[in-house]
Amino acid sequence: MFCLLALIVLSILGIFSATHRQLAKEAFDCVFRRITFRPCTTGFKEKMKAKLTGKILNRSPFVARFLNRHFELVSWVFFILMVASTFWTVKGAYNFYLYGSCNGLNETGFCAFDPSGENNKVSQIATSCSLEKPSEKDLTLNGVDLSIFPIRNPDAKDKIIFIGCYGCDYTRKAYPLIQKLIANNEVSFIFAHFPVKDETNFLSEYGYCAYKQDQERFWQFNDALFASDKQNLGNKNYVDGLASKIGYNLTTIDRCIDSQETKEAVERQFQEISKTHVYGTPTVFINGKVLVGPKPYRVYERALKGWRFW
Repeated sequence: MFCLLALIVLSILGIFSATHRQLAKEAFDCVFRRITFRPCTTGFKEKMKAKLTGKILNRSPFVARFLNRHFELVSWVFFILMVASTFWTVKGAYNFYLYGSCNGLNETGFCAFDPSGENNKVSQIATSCSLEKPSEKDLTLNGVDLSIFPIRNPDAKDKIIFIGCYGCDYTRKAYPLIQKLIANNEVSFIFAHFPVKDETNFLSEYGYCAYKQDQERFWQFNDALFASDKQNLGNKNYVDGLASKIGYNLTTIDRCIDSQETKEAVERQFQEISKTHVYGTPTVFINGKVLVGPKPYRVYERALKGWRFW
């Protein structure tokens, strides 16, 4: 077993060192003989055993004696550890490629491929006290009336529901990726603004009125808000400027914003979003499967296509 372990390790080290390349050749010869049911003739195992115990002897005679007596056992232990670490590394890489996290979809544990956890961060929504931390398992579309939100291409088979905030950095990171997905596929898209930044609260009523006035122009307006510097989004004059350039009648929008009907409609939207148990933005439902946080584009694409790896 030691010869196999040494072959793997020395082959990697041999990329950078001629000395290790020679040792790797000896390890290969040893392994090849073992798998063809012949004894090692190079004395490779004894040579490496002597090298290792000699180095350890200067530091700890006890450990050196233990290694000398149980060399094969120690080799097995390290081989098992290597196999286990390789398995978890490959599994982590697979999960990261498919879900954007080493630990699985929407999992927030440490991931070596995303050490900062950017793919799972959200802007938290204030919630009532709870004994348990909210999780994606609580998120649902059951009982949610989606008909009251802006919708694009409603008859498409594939459905995307995007819950986000114009002022949320993570929403702003995810939104263009979802738009790219929509551009490349026949998709029904629903957008629900759920502000987590106080300065963007008024944009819920503004967006409602913009959609009511002209549904086609609304999507240009929506894109313009996400493309704007978020520092400007709390400035109504700036937002008016965007709407005016797109072709909206600002007088009609202002009258709509001030109406009681609009306030009740927006409040109803908030209530319907709350039924999903959303706890942060962005939250994206793709064909019923929920993704929390700004995932890489490949993750959204595979969710749309049923999580196929290829």
